[in-house]
Amino acid sequence: QVMLAESGGRQVQPGASLRLSCNTSLSGFGVFDAAWYRQGPGNTRELVATITPLGKPTYADFVKGRFTVSRNNVARTMDLQMTGLTTEDTALYICNAKYLQRSYWGRGTRVTVTS
Repeated sequence: QVMLAESGGRQVQPGASLRLSCNTSLSGFGVFDAAWYRQGPGNTRELVATITPLGKPTYADFVKGRFTVSRNNVARTMDLQMTGLTTEDTALYICNAKYLQRSYWGRGTRVTVTS
C-alpha cells in the first residue's frame, strides 16, 4: 500500500551533485500537487520544493539556484536535481503528493554530505 518510493540518496562530498527520484503508483498522478521535504538532525520537517501538476516549481530560499524539481506525469515520477551540495543539506529527503483530501508520503532517501 506504499504509493511513493524515493531513491538516489547517498553519501557525497561538498560541492557534489545528486539526483533524487520519487516513483509513484498513483493513478492520476498528473492531477496531484507534489513536493520534496527534508528532515535533518533537528528532526523537523522542512519544505524544499513544490511542483504543480503542470510543472510550475517553487523553492525554499536555502536551495533556490541550486536545486531543480521536475515531474513526468506519464511515468508518474518526480525528480530533484541537486547541485552545490553542502553539509547543511544532509537530511532524509521525502516526497509528497496531494490531491483534495488525499496526501501520500514516501519513506525517504538519505543524503549525507561530508568531507
